[in-house]
Amino acid sequence: MKGAGAIQDMPRVERPREKIMRYGPEKLSDEELLAVLLRTGSRGRNVLELAGDLLRRFGRADIAKAGYAELRAAPGLGPARACGVLAAFELGRRYLAGKKAGIYLKPRDIWEELRDVREQKKEHFVVFFLDTRNQEIRREIVSIGTLNYNLVHPREVFEPAVKNLAASVIVAHNHPSGCLEPSDEDLSLTKRLAQAGRLLGIELLDHVIVSREGFMSFKQKGLL
Repeated sequence: MKGAGAIQDMPRVERPREKIMRYGPEKLSDEELLAVLLRTGSRGRNVLELAGDLLRRFGRADIAKAGYAELRAAPGLGPARACGVLAAFELGRRYLAGKKAGIYLKPRDIWEELRDVREQKKEHFVVFFLDTRNQEIRREIVSIGTLNYNLVHPREVFEPAVKNLAASVIVAHNHPSGCLEPSDEDLSLTKRLAQAGRLLGIELLDHVIVSREGFMSFKQKGLL
């Protein structure tokens, strides 16, 4: 028998699985994400109500630490559901344990990170996609040019920034010649990237030119 407010009575686009397919997991509440894991409700409660009861029972922080016996004792959780919740949180812990924890606040951080790029004989244009804490979501080489020239379009920087839900970006490229002075093209590109970032609400924090021996920050030089 369906409980009050059964999932089947909700508009399809508001059901957790439909929402995750349409909008992505980041748009769902904690209850909705847990409901996707649980899949179905229990007698008298739909899956969203069951998920809400579990979060209130354990708390949002402690549910991730609960053991099998604790989860199994919760009303509405059988062995399969309890194991599914345990597996999801363990997978998350393992992923976060291996995630890069670099927080980029200074140009030297970028220079240190780009050991592989600063030795290259062609210009490599790199984007660091950062979260709200300036922590790296990912790093991507978006363009490889010639000895002294690299053509980059703002689209190549901000399309992946949007896809990766970046709050800000830092861009960098190497000068194989070793000269750290920005070219006219470097200055023009930085201006266009800053303008595009403002339109999208994704701040360009800095543009760093690197070489084998050192680095130059547009922000520190007052060029950004």
